[in-house]
Amino acid sequence: MTSERTDRPVLSRVNPPTLSRPSGFSHAVVATGSRVVFLAGQTALDADGKVVGATLPEQFERALTNLLDALRAAGGTPADLARVTVYATDVADYRTHAPELGAIWQRLAGRDYPAMAVVGITRLWDEEAMVELDGFAVLA
Repeated sequence: MTSERTDRPVLSRVNPPTLSRPSGFSHAVVATGSRVVFLAGQTALDADGKVVGATLPEQFERALTNLLDALRAAGGTPADLARVTVYATDVADYRTHAPELGAIWQRLAGRDYPAMAVVGITRLWDEEAMVELDGFAVLA
């Protein structure tokens, strides 16, 4: 489904001074719009359903690209993301690569950060997968 959009949703990022300064996320996002797009979890699968990428940054880039492709197909843009959850099989590895992952995020999705969380998990559906991203967006 594609749609022409003339109106943009209003997403206000809220980062109260009483909380630690956010880096790569927003503490809260207030969304006003008429459509919500729920994005299924995306891993580093290619079009043939094979996990690609031998490192966490490679897999993160592919998973984020897949998430953004789904969002664009629904008529949205990265700036419409209100919430993203990252599931990582190795949180220590995720923290180690955080600067690189942040650069990948900025290159693909920009600096309008959604509310985010990173959750450590034992494994993902595909055993080779190291990271999965899901979320939702608000569209006008």
